[in-house]
Amino acid sequence: MTVFFDCMETVQQEAKAEYSQSCSIADMEENLYPCSHCEKCFSNQSYLKSHMIAHSSKHECVECGKGFRDSRALKEHKRSHSGEKPFECFVCSKRFATAGNLMKHSRIHSGEKPYKCLVCDKAFTHYGSYFKHNRIHSVEKQYKCYVCEKAFSQPGHLEEHIRVHTGEKPHKCSLCDKGFSQSSQLQTHKRFVHSDKRPYQCHYCRMQFKTNSKLKLHVRIHTGVKPYSCKHCSNRFTWLKQLEAHLKSHYEGTLLMHDTSGQRFNHGSKLMNYMLRYKDLKPYVCSECPKHFCGASELSAHFLVHSDVKQFCCGSCGKCFKRKNCASSHMKRCSDSLGLTSD
Repeated sequence: MTVFFDCMETVQQEAKAEYSQSCSIADMEENLYPCSHCEKCFSNQSYLKSHMIAHSSKHECVECGKGFRDSRALKEHKRSHSGEKPFECFVCSKRFATAGNLMKHSRIHSGEKPYKCLVCDKAFTHYGSYFKHNRIHSVEKQYKCYVCEKAFSQPGHLEEHIRVHTGEKPHKCSLCDKGFSQSSQLQTHKRFVHSDKRPYQCHYCRMQFKTNSKLKLHVRIHTGVKPYSCKHCSNRFTWLKQLEAHLKSHYEGTLLMHDTSGQRFNHGSKLMNYMLRYKDLKPYVCSECPKHFCGASELSAHFLVHSDVKQFCCGSCGKCFKRKNCASSHMKRCSDSLGLTSD
């Protein structure tokens, strides 16, 4: 029982740390209570008071001078200098310095998302992500892109978005020197291209996947779950594309119209894409070649030409492809050659 309560206390401290990080100057411009000892800033006095303990504590790290509220917290911190990681994930064997970090990591495998938005029901694995998400509902999107005028609630999101137009790729792969505009893209690249680890296993058929999102999509084949519902009727669908195709039957007479040409569309995004084409604007630039595109989806589809990722695999021979249509054509030929097609 002592281990359990120590672990829970660690998790609570980790959550508080995440909150403090979420309240940094870069993320929360409205914070009014700055720390006189460091650059951190907080939204109210209680959080600042809690933070000040770190500066006045008797439990100080001899390596970096940072203070902690008790000896156990100091002991955990010392592992950041020694590199000790005593906590191991039983699924993928990744190791961590604290029990709290291990518990947060384990949610990747379990799919647990304990932090739920009260406005839109969207759920999050970590408190920091949940806290930042809440700004979408409470803060005006004041950070606007000067190229395409898309607006964002946080300056960091705008900074990442602008790289779509500039082609800047500051995140470099240490294994092949390939560059990416976002750190998440770099992590995906490493997982798909440089690693063959598949830590996510389907408990129905034992098939393994590199990402939890791929596993979740696969599981629908077994469960028959249909998460996409039509807002006009009672029909439900397994895949988003099925819902989009179905919605067209409800849009007759309610289509969006372009003022000048009179062209009609069933989605606002399609109308926006048409407007860019109508004005011959192509703000999305490929960083690998001179090609320009009207929309981000077109740029993403084109980028497969330059990408090393081959996420569509044949279940019969294991050959992988960049594009789904190429994989589908191959799988039909492969099944025919192996005599797997039904009469």
